Amino acid sequence: MAEQQPAAPVDPYIPAEQTLPEITIKAVILGIFLSVLLSGANAYLGLKAGMTVSASIPAAVISMAILRMFRRSNILENNIVQTAASAGESLAAGVIFTMPALVLLRAWTDFGYWQTTIIAGLGGMIGVLFTIPLRRALVVESPLKFPEGVATAEVLKVGDEGGGGIKSILVGAGVGAVFKFAESGLRLLSGVVEGGRQVGNSIAYAGTNASPALVAVGYIVGLNIAVLVFLGGAINWYAAIPMVAAQQEWPVYVDAATATNPEAWNVFTAEVGSAELGQAVSADDWANRIWSKRTRYLGVGAMLVGGLWALVRLWGSLVRGIRAGLAGYRDARAGGGAAIPRTERDTPMQWVGFALVASVLPLFFVFNHVTGNTGVSVFMAVVMLIAGFLFSAVASYMAGLVGSSNNPISGVTIATLLTSALLLLALGTDAATGPAAAILIGAVVCCAAAIGGDNMQDLKAGQILGATPYKQQIMQAIGVIAAALVMAPILSALLNAYGIGDILVEGQEPLEAPQATLMQSVAEGVFAKNLPWTIVGIGMAIAVGVIILDLVLEAADSAFRTPVLAVAVGIYLPLELATPILLGGLIAFAAHRWHLRRIASEASGELKSSLRGAKVAGERNGLLLAAGLITGEAIFGILLAIPLALWEGENKIATWFAGATGIESPYAWPGLVIVAIVMFMLYRQATAKPRG
Repeated sequence: MAEQQPAAPVDPYIPAEQTLPEITIKAVILGIFLSVLLSGANAYLGLKAGMTVSASIPAAVISMAILRMFRRSNILENNIVQTAASAGESLAAGVIFTMPALVLLRAWTDFGYWQTTIIAGLGGMIGVLFTIPLRRALVVESPLKFPEGVATAEVLKVGDEGGGGIKSILVGAGVGAVFKFAESGLRLLSGVVEGGRQVGNSIAYAGTNASPALVAVGYIVGLNIAVLVFLGGAINWYAAIPMVAAQQEWPVYVDAATATNPEAWNVFTAEVGSAELGQAVSADDWANRIWSKRTRYLGVGAMLVGGLWALVRLWGSLVRGIRAGLAGYRDARAGGGAAIPRTERDTPMQWVGFALVASVLPLFFVFNHVTGNTGVSVFMAVVMLIAGFLFSAVASYMAGLVGSSNNPISGVTIATLLTSALLLLALGTDAATGPAAAILIGAVVCCAAAIGGDNMQDLKAGQILGATPYKQQIMQAIGVIAAALVMAPILSALLNAYGIGDILVEGQEPLEAPQATLMQSVAEGVFAKNLPWTIVGIGMAIAVGVIILDLVLEAADSAFRTPVLAVAVGIYLPLELATPILLGGLIAFAAHRWHLRRIASEASGELKSSLRGAKVAGERNGLLLAAGLITGEAIFGILLAIPLALWEGENKIATWFAGATGIESPYAWPGLVIVAIVMFMLYRQATAKPRG
């Protein structure tokens, strides 16, 4: 791997010699509020789609709109607010990728408040602490782009100079909220449009989710990532599932009481007297069974290779980064710290060490409570520390390459989980406690890695704006704690209102929680010794092929790349989730090409410069609308979960609506119309001519 070139010097927006208020009472209160709000929204989105997006930009826009109401506010206060808010959003990603697996394992019956809060809060704190020594190496001295950090800084600068964007977010939020209410509240429309057909002994399947939030996710991540996610889905649903189906007899429903092997993956049972008994299984149900029990393990293998490949690619840079960070702290300490510019002051290392010890001890007691074995708990704590530091650094580096929204923390978490499970199995841990113990390690590491990547984006924005690093690090910790305190009730409400994975609520489409169900499958498979290693191996081989293709594209200096973890996520996700993501990516590409054609058609250099500015403004406006679509659907999904949970899953809103209108079953076509409207809105917003 080639040596990195030194980073270009940054001239901060607020000079180091100028001091502005940063951590103020109103900034702390607003940061906590947005951390709670956006962590809940991201928890919903991640459970639904298996993907999360950075909240830094929407948080920055909302913060600007609110702080303008005060006479005295400044850009560094805005930056402090988005720092806390985005920390909460990232913690939600770490939580929902792992902790629902404990409920799916039936190790937990619900999300216990103190256990969930301690694991989430202290896991996130470990992520904050581990990345403090890496700031100098990765943000200051590295040429890493940190795309979302740069974008956040630009949005804040535009706002400081009189720009806006809150209207775009509010319009998107309104559309997202209306969709969610019509789908899950009134049950007027179906959130999933899918169909399968038997072709010989095989299956043909197509499907899409009608969620505006998923179209918005595709718009934000762009066509490259969207195509790769869909490609992964196509590998599974258009190749692997039909091949597996062709090798099996088409299943029929058999008597549950007399079936010879009712637990087999390809056996469907029905009760005596049921209309299904003796009938052929529908193509939809057969395809979904093959996916859930067999071919999704292709994603396990692909994610495992992807996580290991990330480590291989980053190892040299990681070692250099750690050395540079430690050397910088030694130099600062030798100089007494008095000459350190305001914009280079990090949290003192002695406080980092003290806080790290204070974070690890409670986690040890949680591990001991779950396993009942002190020796195993000590081992878990050691593995957690090593993996937590390593993968926080990897996630930080990856955030610099591809951004927080595309940061493959699920891949490194899978690698941690599988390694932990195999080591615990070798220590003699039994199948009763082993899977839960492995997932607990993975949960802490996942929270730490998610926070690590987000922290570096925020610190990059702070570097551009001229923020004080240690003040941002304090607000990152505050954002983590605020989000951790509400994670348990939010997850419990979503579980009881919609269901998660195979825990179903009547009349509701369950939240798929793809990463969490993957963690459950891997942990159980290791200890039951029935992981389908052949399928896992094929997934690993697919990942190797994707890596080779990416290396070829890299050597050719191609703009299109094939990061393996994007394909791996697509293999693991239901195809109906990948389809709207692809549609959103196509809209982003179409808008980008429209701007390029306008710029190329003009001969005047001055007009070309103006059109380039319009392109940047249009893309930012499209991004804000997309952020609103995600935020509105997600927040309304959480708000709707509260009455549904109180009614124990009975949807009294839908019952009233059916009685008033006579509409008792949801229609598919309105969802498709909404997807088309959202695509049109995003394209118009991104290509609209700037006013004035």
